[in-house]
Amino acid sequence: MPLPEPRVAPSILAADFGRLREQAAEVVAAGATVLHVDVMDGHFVPPLTMGPNACAALRDLGAHLDVHLMVERPERHVEAFAAAGAGTIIVHAEATPNVHYALRAVRAAGCRAGLALNPATPPAIVGEVAAEVDQVLCMTVNPGWGGQPFIEASIGKLRRLRAMLGDEVDLEVDGGIDEATARTCAAAGATLFVAGTAVFGAEHPGAAFRRIAAAAGADAVATG
Repeated sequence: MPLPEPRVAPSILAADFGRLREQAAEVVAAGATVLHVDVMDGHFVPPLTMGPNACAALRDLGAHLDVHLMVERPERHVEAFAAAGAGTIIVHAEATPNVHYALRAVRAAGCRAGLALNPATPPAIVGEVAAEVDQVLCMTVNPGWGGQPFIEASIGKLRRLRAMLGDEVDLEVDGGIDEATARTCAAAGATLFVAGTAVFGAEHPGAAFRRIAAAAGADAVATG
């Protein structure tokens, strides 16, 4: 089976929250089919960000909501985000002693199940729950701190993950993704590219999205 189609997922955490819906709509009009929602609890990672209401506010834009739970005991929050419109819910391997249970809870709620790995977490853990995941997220920076450079060792980790996952599971990258790193990650087997500052920090987010999508080999067909 061929690899999943490559897509770029603009991260709304980097958007201007005073114009969140407007900017999200701009990248969707530019061709984005996935929006990435970073949820942080101030415990698993230092910042405190958004909750289910952010999903609910964007669910009618027509994009798949890729919800990244950087929170302790993510299994406790699955139902709320599923009800708010999440399409994929990603839990961190490091955030719960019940990884298998958390992934099953995501699927039971009707969402795609994603497993995220911090930079120092070895890929081997994926093998223990491979039957429960639809998507694996390889963090290419340490979660929770802005402005970090892309971790170059992530390229080798992506290759190892792709070899483990085969051709049916999405392999996502998050952290320091721009045109150059998207191209390199795509060559290593990534299929879903989270881009925050590189999109919403640009003067024209829609145009920035299209440039990164082109670098990643993703189609970006305008919808409006």
